[in-house]
Amino acid sequence: MTHDPSTARTALIIGATGSFGLHAAEALIKHGWRVRALARDPAAAAARVGARTPIEWVQGDALDRGSVVAAARGVQLVVHGANPPRYRNWKGTVLPMADNALAAAVAADARLVMPGSVYNFAPGSGDRIGEDAPQAPVTRKGAIRVELERRLRAAAERGAKVLVLRAGDFFGPAAPNSALGWLTQSARGRVTGVFQPGPRDVGHAFAYMPDLAETLARLVDEEARLANFEVFHFRGHWLARADELGQSIRRVVRRPDLPIRSFPWIVVRLAAPFNETFRELLEMRYLWQKPIGLDGAKLGRFLGEVPATPLDVAMRATLADMGCLDDAAAYAEAPATRSSSAMAPTM
Repeated sequence: MTHDPSTARTALIIGATGSFGLHAAEALIKHGWRVRALARDPAAAAARVGARTPIEWVQGDALDRGSVVAAARGVQLVVHGANPPRYRNWKGTVLPMADNALAAAVAADARLVMPGSVYNFAPGSGDRIGEDAPQAPVTRKGAIRVELERRLRAAAERGAKVLVLRAGDFFGPAAPNSALGWLTQSARGRVTGVFQPGPRDVGHAFAYMPDLAETLARLVDEEARLANFEVFHFRGHWLARADELGQSIRRVVRRPDLPIRSFPWIVVRLAAPFNETFRELLEMRYLWQKPIGLDGAKLGRFLGEVPATPLDVAMRATLADMGCLDDAAAYAEAPATRSSSAMAPTM
C-alpha cells in the first residue's frame, strides 16, 4: 500500500525510551508517521532520545489507564513497547500495562501493536515455529505472555484491532538490556571474550532491532490488508550453532583467536537467591538449551520483502554502540541494511 503523504497519521508509543519503542519510533517517522510518546518525565525523555528524533512527548504512566487513554486521543496506532527492565516484577506490571494500552487503542479506534516473544513455547518446539503452533509455556513469564495474547485475541473478537509481531532475542544499537550485554566481555573499548550460554549444537533466535522496527512500519502501512487480530513471526537471525554468535564477533573485531567461553551459570545460580535479575535470568536458561526459533514464511508472503541486515553488519553496529569496537572506520564503512526476498532462504 502506498501512503498518501497529505494524510496525517499519528502513533502513540508507550515505552519510547526503551529498545523496542525507540526503534519503532524512528522507523515510523521514516514512514511518514507523527509520533507521540508517553513518559513520566517528558523533559528527561526528550533529552535522553535527542532533538534529532521529532517526538511529541506527553506526561503519563503506562500503569495509569487514564493518562494512557488521554495520550491516545486522535491516534491511529498504539505501539506498546513498555516492559519491566531486567525482568523485574512481571507479575505486577506486564498485564496491567498491556490492558491499559489495549483500552487506549480501543477508545481511539486505533490498532494496537504488541511485540511478542518466544516465551509462549515449550523447550524443543523447533527452529521454525509457526503462528498457529500450540503455546505451552514452562515459566511464569511465559504463562503471563500467553494470558496477554489471550486477552488481545478476545478483544479483537469484540472489534479491537491488534497486531502481535513475535521475535527472538533483541539486539542492536540502543538496546542496552540485550543478551549481548551479558554475553560479551570488554575492557578499555575492546571485546575481550564472548560467553556461550548453551550447548554448541543448540540454535538460538535473534532479532536485529532496526530490522524488526522497519518490519513493524511496513506492516502497519498495510492496515487495509490486516485482520482484526494478526500475528506475524519475525525469523530474524536463526543461529543454528551456539558458537555462531562468537564467530561473528570474532570476524567483526578481526580477532579469530577471541576466547569463546562457557557461560558461568553456576555463578548465576549461587547469586540468584539474593538478586532478582539473576533469578529471572536463571528461569529463562531453557531458551539456550533447546531450539526455539520462528518461521517467518507468513511474514514473507505478506510483505514480499522482509528487512534482513547481514549478521556481521548488524553485529558491527551493535558493538560500536556498546562502546567496545575500537575500529571506527570499519563501522563507518558498513553497508546499508538489505532486504531479503520472500523467495530467498530465511535466516
